[in-house]
Amino acid sequence: MIELSNVSFGFEGRSVLHKVSLRVQKGEFLGIMGPNGGGKTTLLKLLMGFLQPQQGSLSIQGHAPAKARSLIGYVPQAHRTDRDFPITLLELVMLGALSKISWLGLYPKNIKERALHLIEQLGLMPHLNQSFGALSGGLAQRALLARALLSDPEILLLDEPTANIDVPSTQIFFRLLEQMKGKKTVLMVTHDLNTIIERVDRVLCVQGQVQAYLPKEVCEHFAMGLYHTPLLGKGGLPVFSR
Repeated sequence: MIELSNVSFGFEGRSVLHKVSLRVQKGEFLGIMGPNGGGKTTLLKLLMGFLQPQQGSLSIQGHAPAKARSLIGYVPQAHRTDRDFPITLLELVMLGALSKISWLGLYPKNIKERALHLIEQLGLMPHLNQSFGALSGGLAQRALLARALLSDPEILLLDEPTANIDVPSTQIFFRLLEQMKGKKTVLMVTHDLNTIIERVDRVLCVQGQVQAYLPKEVCEHFAMGLYHTPLLGKGGLPVFSR
């Protein structure tokens, strides 16, 4: 589904990602962790085609990211969005299917039905016509997830979607992600190791380079922000503490 080969990228002479090679299979659920400035957001922007590799190659289903955006749904953190823009929750969710609008400026009927279904699934129906800017952080985050899912993307990129939101919203968020497991390819940036460790197929540690680990290979140091390669025990086998 996603393939990076020796991808490097930097800003103003400073290397952010260096010779990253990675393959992501269809239907995988990956957790992405790493220190601030380690390259997590840069990696997402490269996948969406907003940045171009300075070295190496990157493809999504064999296409350049800029030509594969229709396959991708993106969920940013709610506090990084423009909460002052005058738009209702329903209007925000419908933006996820702008490419489906007819030349008359109308959405297909099934798109409106799917939007309402997602809104109901995420417990947002009472807020249907409420201003997006007036929603709490948790409700706003759920609305952004609905927007990302409206076009039924094959890949879902989540940038710390559960940071600073309430427990009920976090539970609803993960309940929906569980339903999509194996059906969509999900890459989720998070600092909350304990919440995702039992849910993901692999953990990517992004710290200039990208190292992939199975959940059982990730030690408790990761939860404290101490990212390192596994310690080796007898016979060269990794030693981990959970």
